[in-house]
Amino acid sequence: MNFKVFLGTFATIMLAELFDKTELAIFSLGLKEHSKVSVFIGAMCAFFVATLLALFLGQFIARFIDAKTIRYVSAFVFFAAGTLILLGKL
Repeated sequence: MNFKVFLGTFATIMLAELFDKTELAIFSLGLKEHSKVSVFIGAMCAFFVATLLALFLGQFIARFIDAKTIRYVSAFVFFAAGTLILLGKL
């Protein structure tokens, strides 16, 4: 295992996910439900499946589209979504 890649991935995902809508949903479920362990395990399973889907989909798409193109398209989509959110259109 590449420890540098692990730490980079961990830091990136941790900062991106911290206090986003998913975390707020887990927070809300944690307040409502008595079984914190069930909420934790359910959330971790959901993250696990979502991560697997992202990895396999990314690997599949990379066969047909250059990684540089994917980065540019991703940057454009994030920029456009952020702009629309700021303008109240999304």
